Amino acid sequence: MPTPPSPPSPPSPPVTAGTVPSLHVGARGRGPRLVMAHGFTQTSRVWAGLDDDLARDHEVVAVDMPGHGRSSAVHSSLVDGALLLGAAGGRATYLGYSMGARFCLHLALACPHLVDSLVLISGTAGIEDPDERLERRRADGALADRLDPPGNAEDALPVEAFLREWMDNPLFAGIDPDAGGFGERLANTGPGLASSLRRAGTGSQLPLWGKLRELTMPVLVITGGDDAKFTGLGSRMVEAIGAGASLAVVPGAGHAPHLQRPRVVADLVRAHPARDAAD
Repeated sequence: MPTPPSPPSPPSPPVTAGTVPSLHVGARGRGPRLVMAHGFTQTSRVWAGLDDDLARDHEVVAVDMPGHGRSSAVHSSLVDGALLLGAAGGRATYLGYSMGARFCLHLALACPHLVDSLVLISGTAGIEDPDERLERRRADGALADRLDPPGNAEDALPVEAFLREWMDNPLFAGIDPDAGGFGERLANTGPGLASSLRRAGTGSQLPLWGKLRELTMPVLVITGGDDAKFTGLGSRMVEAIGAGASLAVVPGAGHAPHLQRPRVVADLVRAHPARDAAD
């Protein structure tokens, strides 16, 4: 059974025309700065203890990504959201999971001076085939319309029901409900999640495969051994980046290895080098 829901985080003030949005962050620990960007439907508090572990010897800056948690009112594309992430985190090592990995990848390409090191967990450089990308965009849009129906909010699917459907996806099989942070995910809102799907879903992402060679900072790609699709994508990303990139496959884990094997992932992050701060 899922854990009882925790009290929802207060939403951010509405972002109106003329205001400059910012992402909510929580920082703790001392040491090299590590900025953590979560995945879709999660929040800055859903890391299954990985953040607590790394805060023992890092300054961990956990961010609520656009449309999520206390940043629910911030509706942003991947490109603009990456800049907001960089503004929130400053110069640091950036670690992102799934959706968060795509934001971090965009930031590393747009503002490489901010990214000393990059850790991408179950990420992708995008869908290359235009027809496949269009189909994914349509699927993302259909999900968004269930959460935030155009013109008729009364027909919206409750966030709790959506989350139960989302976490039943075979991608997330084997994740303990406590580690999955179901209660914390209830801090999200339908309009916020819908905005994330429409503006920052995989279908909205232009493929970045041809740009990966531009990355000059050390890059670590982490995938789960039971997730053949993203392990294949990760291997291809490492090959495309070239020197300074490596792949780590976590045995016995699926699409979210950090939620299933947080200690293993923490050890991988600690062993991953960062670019010299004097560069």
